[in-house]
Parts: sequence; C-alpha cells; structure tokens
Amino acid sequence: MKAQKGYFGEFGGMFIPEVLNAVFEELIAGYEAIKDDNVFWDEFNHELSTFSCRPTPLMFAKNLTAHFNGPKIYIKREDLNHTGAHKLNNVIGQGLLAKRLGKKRVIAET
Repeated sequence: MKAQKGYFGEFGGMFIPEVLNAVFEELIAGYEAIKDDNVFWDEFNHELSTFSCRPTPLMFAKNLTAHFNGPKIYIKREDLNHTGAHKLNNVIGQGLLAKRLGKKRVIAET
C-alpha cells in the first residue's frame, strides 16, 4: 500500500477545525517555498548564532568511547545554550516563516 501524503497506513493526516484549513494550507505552502531557500537558512543560522550561542561545541566522550571499544563518541553540548535546545530551534524557524508570510502575530501552544 502506497503511503499518501500525511498518512501512515490508515493513520495520520491533519485533523483540525475546518475554519483553520486555509491557514494551514498557507503555512504548508510557505514552508514548501522556503525549505530549500538558502537565503532563509542563512537568516535562520544567523539568528540561532545571535540568540542561542550557535554553533554549540562538541565534546569528545573519552570514557564512553573506551567503554564501547572504539567508535568515537562526541556529545553536542546543547545544554550550554541559555535557552535550551529544541524550543529556540523551533521558534526561530516558525518566526522567520511567519515573517516571510507577512504575519503580524503568532499563537504558540506553550
């Protein structure tokens, strides 16, 4: 069975109030327009370096590497970012996309 966009077997898809369909279609189209846009990603990386101390350092995990007999293991020190990792990574991208779409306000889930 071939997967349809947004579905995994009989599961998945987008289940939102009908009044939001147009908003989500605009959001999807906006993302499709910027996902391969180098100008967008340059701005995204600049904002992360400004607000989140990017790039975060890698630390060689000597003892963990020795424990597993050889594969060199490195730890990306996201914990050194004063904002944490995932929240700012996500919100910077969302904010830049909203800006590109000409939005004046954003409603966030948290």
